[in-house]
Amino acid sequence: MTQELKPENDTTKSGCHLAIGRDLRKVVWTGFVVNLILSGVKFAAGCIGNSQAVTADAVHSLSDCITDIAVIMGSHIWSKPADENHPYGHRRLETVVTIFIGSFLVAAGLALGGKAISTLHHSEQTLPSWPALAAAVISLIVKEVLYQWTAISGRRLKSAALTANAWHHRLDAVSSIPVIVAVGVAMIFPSWMFIDHVGAIIVSILIIQVGFKIILPGINEMLETGASEETCELIEKIAAGNPGVVHVHKVRTRYVGDGLYVDMHVVVDGMISVRKGHDIADDVKNRVIKEGPDILDVVVHTEPDEMEEQ
Repeated sequence: MTQELKPENDTTKSGCHLAIGRDLRKVVWTGFVVNLILSGVKFAAGCIGNSQAVTADAVHSLSDCITDIAVIMGSHIWSKPADENHPYGHRRLETVVTIFIGSFLVAAGLALGGKAISTLHHSEQTLPSWPALAAAVISLIVKEVLYQWTAISGRRLKSAALTANAWHHRLDAVSSIPVIVAVGVAMIFPSWMFIDHVGAIIVSILIIQVGFKIILPGINEMLETGASEETCELIEKIAAGNPGVVHVHKVRTRYVGDGLYVDMHVVVDGMISVRKGHDIADDVKNRVIKEGPDILDVVVHTEPDEMEEQ
C-alpha cells in the first residue's frame, strides 16, 4: 500500500516564507551597502580625477539604492504566508516590484541615451586622470561580483525581484565599460572624447533591452498567463501516476511569482466510496506538489467514470 504524503502544515510554510525573506533581505542589504560605498568612491575619484563620466557613474550607482529599497520593503510583505484576506499569499507584490525595477531600467536607459545623443558633439573641458580610471575599473569588478552573487541567490530563492535587481547590478557594471574606455582614450588621445558618448548610447540600448526583458514576464503574470503546454502535460502525467486515476483533464495553471497554482479534474471509478475518492485526490495533490515544477498548491476535482456508471 502506498504511503500517503502529508502536505506541509501552515506553521512549516510560514517558517519557510520567513526564512526566504530573511535570506533575500540579507543579499539586498549587502548590495545596498556596496552601492553606497561605490557611489562615494566614484564621486570622490570623479572630482579628483576631473572626470564627469565617473561622477555621472557615481550618481548611477546611487540610483541602484532605489531598487534595493523597493525590494527590501516589498519582501517584508510578499514573504508573509497566506492569511484570511489573502488566501493565495502576498507574492503578487513581488511581481509589482519586478515591473517597477524593469520600468526604472527602461527610464534610466532612455535618459542616458538621450543625454549622450544631445551631447555627442561636445567635448570635456578638463582631461581626466588616473584616479577616475582606477575608480571605474574597481566599480566594474565589484559590481560584476555583486551581480553573480545576487543572480545565484535569486535562482536559489526563486525570486523574480531579486533576479531583476541582479540585472541592475550587471547594468552598473556594463555602464562602467564605456567610462573606462572614455577616460583611458581621453588620457591618451584628447581629441577622441566623442567615444564616451557613443559608448553611452550603446549601453543605454542594452539597458532598455534588459528592462523590457524584466517587464514583459511580469505583465504576463499580472494577466494570469498559464504554464506552457509541456508543463501541463507533465502535470497530467504525474497525476495519472495514481492507480485509481482513470483520466486527467481540464488542467488549469497560473503563475504567482515563480510558482504555479494548479487545478485539475481527475476521473475515477464511479463505484468507489467518497472516502476512497478523497484519498485519491489527496495523493494526486501530493504527487504534483512533490514532483511538479515549482508547484505552490493544487486543487483536485474528482469525477465519476461515466462508462463505469453505465
